[in-house]
Amino acid sequence: MGFGFGQTVHRDRRPGVPDPYNPTRSVPGEWDASVTITIEGAWVASSSSTGVSDATRKQVLTAKSLFSTDPNVDVVPGDRIRTGGTAEDKNSGIAYMVTARGEADVNPFTGWQPYAEFPLERVEG
Repeated sequence: MGFGFGQTVHRDRRPGVPDPYNPTRSVPGEWDASVTITIEGAWVASSSSTGVSDATRKQVLTAKSLFSTDPNVDVVPGDRIRTGGTAEDKNSGIAYMVTARGEADVNPFTGWQPYAEFPLERVEG
């Protein structure tokens, strides 16, 4: 499915590196070495923003969702989703973290499966 006014969405995934405290385990590496793919037929839509402050700092927590027309898109918790920018420049665009597994609900009466949704979060401050 094509969108006349869609947006460019990139998915970054950090490679696994050996855990310095337990070499038999793997932990996420650096973003600079991440593997990037461009997700076709996807867009990021608003959900909510919350201002959080205490005596020592202020934060803005923004919740959004990634929607994809491909229900089998390769996105997992811990991935970084970037809108705008380029695939080559890992610091370009606006970045959000995938915070939970995605869902691709199917209509039980018709079998229609319109899209997959992945919860995203961005923390500022």
